[in-house]
Amino acid sequence: MNLRDIKYILAVSETRHFGRAAERCFVSQPTLSGQIKKLEDELGVTIFERTNRSVEVTPIGSKILEHARLLMEQADAIEQVARAHQDPLAGPLRIGAIPTLSPYLMPLILLPLKRDYPQLKLVLFEEITDALLTRLARHELDAALLATPVSDPDLAMTPLFDEPFWLAHPTQHPLSRKDAITETDLESIELLLLSEGHCLTHQVMEVCHLADRPREGEMADLRAASLETLLQLVGAGFGCTLVPALAIRGGWMSDTGIIARRLDLPDTYRRVSLVYRRSFPRPEALQAFARTVRAQLPDSVRPIADAA
Repeated sequence: MNLRDIKYILAVSETRHFGRAAERCFVSQPTLSGQIKKLEDELGVTIFERTNRSVEVTPIGSKILEHARLLMEQADAIEQVARAHQDPLAGPLRIGAIPTLSPYLMPLILLPLKRDYPQLKLVLFEEITDALLTRLARHELDAALLATPVSDPDLAMTPLFDEPFWLAHPTQHPLSRKDAITETDLESIELLLLSEGHCLTHQVMEVCHLADRPREGEMADLRAASLETLLQLVGAGFGCTLVPALAIRGGWMSDTGIIARRLDLPDTYRRVSLVYRRSFPRPEALQAFARTVRAQLPDSVRPIADAA
């Protein structure tokens, strides 16, 4: 048994397909299949149940795969420790970000990060919070930009900035005649939301106290899969929504039939933090990334000073 064999069985377990697993591992399918069969013979158990239509993990295979993931995590940690000893600011840094943040923050920091830390190779992933936390736990990510607190004792958080919410409503909406938006306005209007799984949905519900009152009306069950779709619905006159401050820099601000209003109200913001494993061996790389983020933020958000 060797690390190559472990990579092969993990690839098959994740793809449920020997051909796709072979492509991921850059080997031929016969090579991968033969090596896995040799490993099964060596262990005296069947890890995968193969049919013409599917590949399923056997019960004993599931237990073996649990240890295989831990083994690969430790092998990755060994490489990270060695790389960090040579130069902690060199090599890949795998960062995840939520979809309501990544398209607006990343364009601000990519060039400055490359200019200031040319040996640091940023690898980006964009997924919802739960998926990013899963990737962190599996050591598939080094850190994630999240807008919700975490309770996992193995994870640490570095607050980066507070991002206020802006109210986006159609140009002909009754609120367009008001000089300022009040808490009563937020609690009374019907807001369009993202689909379940997006942390922005829960944050908007908390700000507008939607959890304390039933959702009613024609748009109550209408959910959008992305912030861009949500804004298109607003521009088409279907309702209002709350938009994170960085998103107001997007192209939707012109000729879309939308008015964006700043909310000068308490607690109408979300805190964005860099979340990472406490055991991550290259803290200098994370600190460099955090410094770059804070330095490139526009005036529409509030940076949080480094506690160190």
